[in-house]
Amino acid sequence: MNWEEFLDPYIQAVGELKIKFRGIRKQFRKQKRHSPIEFVTGRVKPIESIKEKMVLRGIKKENLTQDMQDIAGLRIMVQFVDDVNDVLELLRQRKDMKVIQERDYINNLKPSGYRSYHVIVEYPVDTISGQRIIMAEIQIRTLAMNFWATIEHSLNYKYKGEFPDEIKKRLEITAKIAYQLDEEMGKIRDDIQEAQALFDPISRKLNDGVGNSDDTDEEYR
Repeated sequence: MNWEEFLDPYIQAVGELKIKFRGIRKQFRKQKRHSPIEFVTGRVKPIESIKEKMVLRGIKKENLTQDMQDIAGLRIMVQFVDDVNDVLELLRQRKDMKVIQERDYINNLKPSGYRSYHVIVEYPVDTISGQRIIMAEIQIRTLAMNFWATIEHSLNYKYKGEFPDEIKKRLEITAKIAYQLDEEMGKIRDDIQEAQALFDPISRKLNDGVGNSDDTDEEYR
């Protein structure tokens, strides 16, 4: 398999989607409205990670585009849990992509304590060889959820999924703390937004776009 040729449409899809989602944020800020999107990151799954998952899930090369839905991945971070629903509505209403699957790990958290909302979309990519329909996974989570998930991912990679009892216990405790943080912040949401509106610099509203983004792409699998 020519991996570079195979992954090129996924790279294009991630790039286009990041620009579009960051553009949504910019529109909200220019209108002096609360943006449900705090920041956006994206990646194309590394080749070695794709190969590992193919072995783990028994995925054949000819079925790769359909059976592995997270080769193209984006994360949309939000400030408040309620913002997740706002982002979902924005995704469902768009004409340039089609939501084909949703997995709610916020109200149905995983045993590990992981919380996030996963959306699988079909997204058309135009190439010189014609249009390709690419599947992409979009993870929507609060900053607290993202902090916990990033730490858990690093530890999971280190311990190969077999956490020592002490680490497992601490992760369960911190997952509850992250949940409580989201709950408490939600209760004072209006005050937070009013304060942010007072101190949000004009330059951030106007320059928040392509080439001027404060988003940093993450390495994640």
